[in-house]
Amino acid sequence: MKLITIVGILLTAIGVFFLISPGVPFTTREKILQFGPIEAYKEERKTIPVPPILGVLAIAGGIVLIVAGVRKK
Repeated sequence: MKLITIVGILLTAIGVFFLISPGVPFTTREKILQFGPIEAYKEERKTIPVPPILGVLAIAGGIVLIVAGVRKK
């Protein structure tokens, strides 16, 4: 399988993920207290919103790369 086809498949999968999920979640960890050997941390979950048009564009670009990889022989 050619590299361009593999990149197209990955781009299509990322596009489907962007369409299904409301955004990209991540967790931040912040130290809020340190008293000698005792430490306290605060974990906060955040989400970066991703517009659905990015998912559509990623899927379209992935399909174009897959077709281009299959046609070049």
